[in-house]
Amino acid sequence: MTFERDAYLLMNDEDLSARCRISFAKGSGPGGQKRNKTSSLAKVELPELSLAASDCTERSQFCNRKNALKKLRMLIALNYRKQRTIAPERLECSLNAADYPLFAAQLLDILDSCSFNHRAAADICGCSPTAILKKIGRDPELWKFFQSKRDAMELPRLILPGK
Repeated sequence: MTFERDAYLLMNDEDLSARCRISFAKGSGPGGQKRNKTSSLAKVELPELSLAASDCTERSQFCNRKNALKKLRMLIALNYRKQRTIAPERLECSLNAADYPLFAAQLLDILDSCSFNHRAAADICGCSPTAILKKIGRDPELWKFFQSKRDAMELPRLILPGK
Protein backbone atom coordinates (compact mmCIF):
# COMPACT_ATOMS: atom_id res chain seq x y z
CA MET A 1 0.00 0.00 0.00
CA THR A 2 1.31 3.46 -0.84
CA PHE A 3 1.45 6.12 1.82
CA GLU A 4 -1.07 8.94 1.48
CA ARG A 5 -0.15 11.56 4.06
CA ASP A 6 -3.38 13.57 3.92
CA ALA A 7 -5.51 10.46 4.35
CA TYR A 8 -3.60 9.54 7.53
CA LEU A 9 -3.96 13.08 8.86
CA LEU A 10 -7.73 13.04 8.36
CA MET A 11 -8.39 9.51 9.67
CA ASN A 12 -10.53 9.24 12.76
CA ASP A 13 -8.94 7.74 15.87
CA GLU A 14 -10.43 4.27 15.33
CA ASP A 15 -9.12 3.93 11.77
CA LEU A 16 -5.68 5.27 12.65
CA SER A 17 -5.54 3.00 15.72
CA ALA A 18 -6.27 0.01 13.49
CA ARG A 19 -3.06 0.74 11.56
CA CYS A 20 -0.97 1.23 14.70
CA ARG A 21 0.54 -0.95 17.38
CA ILE A 22 -0.75 0.35 20.66
CA SER A 23 0.71 -0.51 24.03
CA PHE A 24 0.10 0.68 27.56
CA ALA A 25 2.51 0.88 30.47
CA LYS A 26 3.01 2.56 33.79
CA GLY A 27 4.01 6.18 33.32
CA SER A 28 6.91 7.81 35.09
CA GLY A 29 7.20 11.12 36.84
CA PRO A 30 5.05 12.86 39.44
CA GLY A 31 1.66 11.41 40.28
CA GLY A 32 2.20 9.23 43.31
CA GLN A 33 0.22 6.08 43.91
CA LYS A 34 -2.10 6.49 40.93
CA ARG A 35 0.84 6.75 38.52
CA ASN A 36 2.60 3.76 40.09
CA LYS A 37 -0.41 1.42 40.03
CA THR A 38 -2.08 1.97 36.67
CA SER A 39 -0.95 1.54 33.09
CA SER A 40 -2.03 4.95 31.85
CA LEU A 41 0.90 5.65 29.49
CA ALA A 42 -0.23 5.08 25.91
CA LYS A 43 2.29 4.45 23.13
CA VAL A 44 1.20 4.31 19.48
CA GLU A 45 3.54 3.09 16.77
CA LEU A 46 2.94 3.32 13.04
CA PRO A 47 5.23 0.59 11.67
CA GLU A 48 4.64 1.60 8.06
CA LEU A 49 6.40 4.94 8.67
CA SER A 50 8.58 3.97 11.65
CA LEU A 51 6.97 6.70 13.75
CA ALA A 52 5.91 6.49 17.38
CA ALA A 53 4.31 8.83 19.89
CA SER A 54 3.31 8.44 23.52
CA ASP A 55 1.42 10.35 26.15
CA CYS A 56 0.82 10.01 29.89
CA THR A 57 -0.41 13.48 30.82
CA GLU A 58 -3.89 12.35 31.89
CA ARG A 59 -5.06 9.77 34.41
CA SER A 60 -7.23 8.17 31.74
CA GLN A 61 -5.73 5.58 29.41
CA PHE A 62 -8.36 6.52 26.81
CA CYS A 63 -7.42 10.23 26.90
CA ASN A 64 -3.72 9.40 26.70
CA ARG A 65 -4.30 7.20 23.63
CA LYS A 66 -6.22 10.05 22.00
CA ASN A 67 -3.40 12.50 22.80
CA ALA A 68 -0.75 10.08 21.52
CA LEU A 69 -2.66 9.71 18.23
CA LYS A 70 -2.78 13.51 17.93
CA LYS A 71 0.99 13.65 18.47
CA LEU A 72 1.46 10.94 15.85
CA ARG A 73 -0.54 12.96 13.31
CA MET A 74 1.67 15.99 14.01
CA LEU A 75 4.79 13.85 13.49
CA ILE A 76 3.43 12.85 10.09
CA ALA A 77 2.61 16.50 9.30
CA LEU A 78 6.12 17.63 10.25
CA ASN A 79 8.05 14.88 8.50
CA TYR A 80 6.29 14.28 5.17
CA ARG A 81 6.13 16.88 2.42
CA LYS A 82 4.03 17.09 -0.73
CA GLN A 83 4.43 19.51 -3.62
CA ARG A 84 2.02 22.38 -2.99
CA THR A 85 1.90 25.84 -4.51
CA ILE A 86 -1.65 26.83 -3.58
CA ALA A 87 -2.95 28.07 -0.26
CA PRO A 88 -4.86 25.74 2.07
CA GLU A 89 -8.64 25.87 1.64
CA ARG A 90 -8.87 27.99 4.75
CA LEU A 91 -6.17 30.00 6.44
CA GLU A 92 -7.68 29.87 9.92
CA CYS A 93 -7.55 26.66 11.90
CA SER A 94 -7.70 26.16 15.65
CA LEU A 95 -4.89 24.20 17.28
CA ASN A 96 -7.56 21.90 18.72
CA ALA A 97 -9.39 21.29 15.43
CA ALA A 98 -9.38 17.72 14.16
CA ASP A 99 -7.90 18.84 10.83
CA TYR A 100 -5.13 21.00 12.37
CA PRO A 101 -2.36 18.47 11.48
CA LEU A 102 -3.45 18.67 7.81
CA PHE A 103 -3.48 22.48 7.97
CA ALA A 104 0.04 22.47 9.48
CA ALA A 105 1.27 20.00 6.84
CA GLN A 106 -0.13 22.11 3.99
CA LEU A 107 1.41 25.27 5.43
CA LEU A 108 4.77 23.49 5.72
CA ASP A 109 4.40 22.24 2.13
CA ILE A 110 4.06 25.85 0.95
CA LEU A 111 6.98 26.99 3.10
CA ASP A 112 9.09 24.09 1.81
CA SER A 113 8.29 25.01 -1.80
CA CYS A 114 9.48 28.57 -0.98
CA SER A 115 12.67 27.36 0.76
CA PHE A 116 11.17 28.46 4.09
CA ASN A 117 10.95 32.08 2.98
CA HIS A 118 7.88 33.26 4.90
CA ARG A 119 7.44 36.30 2.61
CA ALA A 120 7.11 34.15 -0.51
CA ALA A 121 4.77 31.78 1.35
CA ALA A 122 2.62 34.75 2.38
CA ASP A 123 2.30 35.76 -1.28
CA ILE A 124 1.03 32.28 -2.15
CA CYS A 125 -1.42 32.31 0.78
CA GLY A 126 -2.62 35.82 0.06
CA CYS A 127 -1.79 37.18 3.50
CA SER A 128 0.95 39.23 5.13
CA PRO A 129 4.33 37.78 6.16
CA THR A 130 3.43 38.70 9.77
CA ALA A 131 0.22 36.64 9.51
CA ILE A 132 2.23 33.60 8.33
CA LEU A 133 4.64 33.95 11.25
CA LYS A 134 1.73 34.25 13.69
CA LYS A 135 0.11 31.08 12.26
CA ILE A 136 3.36 29.18 12.72
CA GLY A 137 4.28 30.76 16.05
CA ARG A 138 1.10 29.87 17.93
CA ASP A 139 2.19 26.20 17.87
CA PRO A 140 5.56 25.87 19.69
CA GLU A 141 6.36 22.56 18.00
CA LEU A 142 5.66 24.00 14.53
CA TRP A 143 7.70 27.13 15.29
CA LYS A 144 10.67 25.04 16.48
CA PHE A 145 10.49 22.91 13.32
CA PHE A 146 10.26 26.01 11.10
CA GLN A 147 13.27 27.60 12.80
CA SER A 148 15.30 24.37 12.53
CA LYS A 149 14.63 24.23 8.78
CA ARG A 150 15.71 27.88 8.42
CA ASP A 151 18.83 27.12 10.47
CA ALA A 152 19.67 24.17 8.20
CA MET A 153 19.39 26.48 5.18
CA GLU A 154 21.55 29.08 6.97
CA LEU A 155 18.73 31.61 6.93
CA PRO A 156 18.50 34.13 9.77
CA ARG A 157 16.38 33.21 12.78
CA LEU A 158 13.08 35.04 13.01
CA ILE A 159 11.40 36.60 16.01
CA LEU A 160 7.70 36.09 16.57
CA PRO A 161 5.65 39.24 15.99
CA GLY A 162 4.57 40.77 19.27
CA LYS A 163 7.29 39.03 21.33
